[in-house]
Amino acid sequence: MRSGFVAVAGRPNVGKSTLVNALTGTKVAIVSDKPHTTRHQIRGVRTTDDAQLVLVDLPGWQKPIDTLTERMQGRVDETIASDVDVVMLVVSARERIGAGDRFVARRVFSLGVPVIIVVNKVDRLKSGHIASQMKEAATLGDFHALHPVSAVTGDGIDELRSDLISLLPEGPMYYPAETDTDMSVEARIGELVREQALRLLKEELPHAITAEVVEIEGKHVHVRLYTETESQKQILIGKGGTMVREIGRTARPFVEQLLGHPVYLQLQVKASPKWRRNQTMLERLGL
Repeated sequence: MRSGFVAVAGRPNVGKSTLVNALTGTKVAIVSDKPHTTRHQIRGVRTTDDAQLVLVDLPGWQKPIDTLTERMQGRVDETIASDVDVVMLVVSARERIGAGDRFVARRVFSLGVPVIIVVNKVDRLKSGHIASQMKEAATLGDFHALHPVSAVTGDGIDELRSDLISLLPEGPMYYPAETDTDMSVEARIGELVREQALRLLKEELPHAITAEVVEIEGKHVHVRLYTETESQKQILIGKGGTMVREIGRTARPFVEQLLGHPVYLQLQVKASPKWRRNQTMLERLGL
């Protein structure tokens, strides 16, 4: 059996999490059009009869601005420096390949492991534009292969997955065959709620929000959403509670799908000043 770990690297908002979900065949990472959505190191697992592919979805490379982003960047550096078998370097077909992509590329090509460059988000683009982006991506380093894909439509995903597996060494199964991620159920529920908050809220608020499961008791799931200020808390609650109710309404089907039964999803909103700089709270949240 072939088995091993693939680090998924790239600057923020190139579609790494959507790509991990497509390659594993299930939703293991939340997705959003807002940069820096991924905060945890998420392992997505795809097991077949003769291979186990473990994809390590990393936060995008960024300049730390607070304790949270320092810890996120530290997690990226630690994973990239650890024993990964392959690196998947993801760039966007929809944006110019620039300094941020080249910074990440310098890091991953220095590791001495095979690098597959993935040009993501090729759906609905003209072939000439895709070819131009692939030509530019090819200048990033001495790559093993270059794959144009759409994580949203699934175009090119099967070929990419096969190529990744072909680079894995002979090895054991690291996870039981039925595993699709190593994230706890509580962490996944918190992320599913945060995903809907990201979708519904304006640009200035999402990075100040996090979610924590307080309790799961039978069909009752209690999740607390944190903001940093009272004014943010009021925005998150919405007039007459409309916003928090809508977050709960749209998150509930995903939580029910994860747990396999109907739930009563209780959302609570609390202001926790400077939580992104609070080491104790970040530890509790697993961030």
